[in-house]
Amino acid sequence: MTKFFTDYQERWLTGIGLLALVGFIGWIDNFFVMWAFLGVIYIFAFYEAMKLFKLTGPSMYVWAVLLWIVAYFYPNPDDLFFFMAVIFASSLAYFHNFDKRLLLPFLYPVSGILFFLILYQDFGIQSMFWLLVTVALTDVGAFFTGKAIGKTKFSDTSPNKTLEGVFGGIILATIAGSFAGLYVVEFWIAFVVTLVTAISSVFGDLFESYLKREAGVKDSGDLLPGHGGILDRIDGYLFGAIMMVIALRALI
Repeated sequence: MTKFFTDYQERWLTGIGLLALVGFIGWIDNFFVMWAFLGVIYIFAFYEAMKLFKLTGPSMYVWAVLLWIVAYFYPNPDDLFFFMAVIFASSLAYFHNFDKRLLLPFLYPVSGILFFLILYQDFGIQSMFWLLVTVALTDVGAFFTGKAIGKTKFSDTSPNKTLEGVFGGIILATIAGSFAGLYVVEFWIAFVVTLVTAISSVFGDLFESYLKREAGVKDSGDLLPGHGGILDRIDGYLFGAIMMVIALRALI
């Protein structure tokens, strides 16, 4: 066990630091602070996505920043992705040589980060804690279960993931996450929401692995020692936040 922690020392230290920062932001529990904090994540994630999609263009960052500023004032931030889709579709129709791929960073990761903001705005800081517990335990549970009993490959996209590990992570996250959800909703709703969030976070992680394989890179960036880039750290949350909001809206 000591060797395990020594081998992953850099990863653990970075993780603890990130957890402390997230805990501090949660303790403040202020919309502007949360918006600003998510905004920093948003810009770095957007930059990494541009590299993964092999896109260039300073104007893209202008659009991204403007979108996030509007999200602070607009009551339904999830509408903003469709606004961007209309803008890009209109540009595509008008300028025949317009690069269709320029919409991709607004689909991933922008739409997912907008749902972070929606989750906090509509369901409070408790829901953010719930999301953190669910996705983190899905990841941790999958890692330890996979190490212990994993034999069956889950997907060619991510050869190190095992089916046993995925199921172990989902089960652990669903059990513990359901209790975290009791601060927001009653148990049966918490159970269903946690389950679909845990499952979606697995595929969020898998999708980012797919993008990295397509781009021919190991990590999305090198900002976080032992973890890689911002997208490497939040990939599961990008899908998880969307599914948690959708499930909560459906069941409450």
